Amino acid sequence: MGRYDRNRIFTETEMTKLQASKICIVGCGGLGGYLAEMLVRVGIGQVVLVDGDVFDESNLNRQLYATTDNLGRSKALEAKKRLAAINPETRIFAHHAKLDQGNVYDMIQDCDLVMDALDNIATRFIVQQACEKSGIPMVHGAIAGWYGQVTTILPGDRTLDRIYQESDESGIEDELGNPSFTPATIASIQIAEAMKVLVGRDEILRNKILMVDLLDNEFHIIAI
Repeated sequence: MGRYDRNRIFTETEMTKLQASKICIVGCGGLGGYLAEMLVRVGIGQVVLVDGDVFDESNLNRQLYATTDNLGRSKALEAKKRLAAINPETRIFAHHAKLDQGNVYDMIQDCDLVMDALDNIATRFIVQQACEKSGIPMVHGAIAGWYGQVTTILPGDRTLDRIYQESDESGIEDELGNPSFTPATIASIQIAEAMKVLVGRDEILRNKILMVDLLDNEFHIIAI
């Protein structure tokens, strides 16, 4: 049996597309770690990791690659080590750098899709603008406590303009925190969206946002 034998939801042609795809993940913390893990396991050909932060003790409750042995080390570089061990067929490019206006286009260059795993709203707007100008779709995810949201943004949609104010610095996660299970849930939905975009399925959350409430087990899709 081959590495991708259980990827039976995809046709051979679709798997070829996935293996030829390049995806950038902006943020390698709670959401980003799970996103990266699922991308390399499903067979994405190239993954770009961008994060200027290092692991600290508060990350141990939820961030997939945080361990007691790598506190103080680069999130992006530590993620690359694990991902290379999982799937050496995937090319991993890790950047220990904070994404900003000066480097965003270099980071997403030649990518087929960008995954938003940020916890900073201002940087999300930088990514949205760069993706729009570069003609690259992005899949947005955000988490806070029991709650999360996902939407898929195609160039020109500017969906984040309808969700956030540009002046906002951070989301409600600063108040509610994040447990281990919320990022895993939201990242899984983001990956499903990404796969559908890459292989050309129509059932995506475009101009819609999926609101997830794990406390009351409620999932709502809202047109925006």
